[in-house]
Amino acid sequence: MSLKAIVFDFDGVIANSEPLHFRAYRDVLAEESIALTERDYYARYLGFDDRGAFRAIGIATGSPMTDARVADLVARKAVRLEALERERSMLFPGAAAAIERLAASVPLAIASGARGEEIRRVLDRERLAQFFTTIVAAEDTPQSKPAPDPYLLAVAQLGGSSAAPLAASECVAIEDSVWGLQSALAAGLKTVGITHTYDARSLVEAHMVIDALAALNIGSLGTLWPD
Repeated sequence: MSLKAIVFDFDGVIANSEPLHFRAYRDVLAEESIALTERDYYARYLGFDDRGAFRAIGIATGSPMTDARVADLVARKAVRLEALERERSMLFPGAAAAIERLAASVPLAIASGARGEEIRRVLDRERLAQFFTTIVAAEDTPQSKPAPDPYLLAVAQLGGSSAAPLAASECVAIEDSVWGLQSALAAGLKTVGITHTYDARSLVEAHMVIDALAALNIGSLGTLWPD
């Protein structure tokens, strides 16, 4: 068995967007008189998609979150995030080179809790959309990470684009959080943790841990399938 495809998380792996997501959550919640600290965001809510995060914050703060209120907060947060993104590159160092390098060898996908519009906006701005066979975003699955749904769908869509059947065990996920690793492992993928957001001690479930995207290459990933 060998590597057949790579599935990237987006926020915290390709895009250095978590600080901006925190600021967007914080600013929108402040308008509702709800305080969100940076420490709580990274410790408790980073693994959720927008809907899940707002619901969890509502429970933690005793603020009722109806479906209508969550939808309103998600929409306002999206507007704030877009404003924060303007006039800056969102990519981690080495991200563009790693994506182009790996795409020359195997198909690439994204499985993310971010909204599809947000992912495609960044990829289009950085001229990277062409390198991804499929993108699975928050709105594409009934459950988000740490459930396996995003990775299961990404593998299914990758397999649908190839002549031969594709197994999850032939794919590797690149993740920056324990929630993402749990999602990929539950779906049956090999995993690489990258220490962009959390240190290596938080990523012990990964089959491999790296510090930078420059370390990603077909040769090193191939060692995840020993002979």
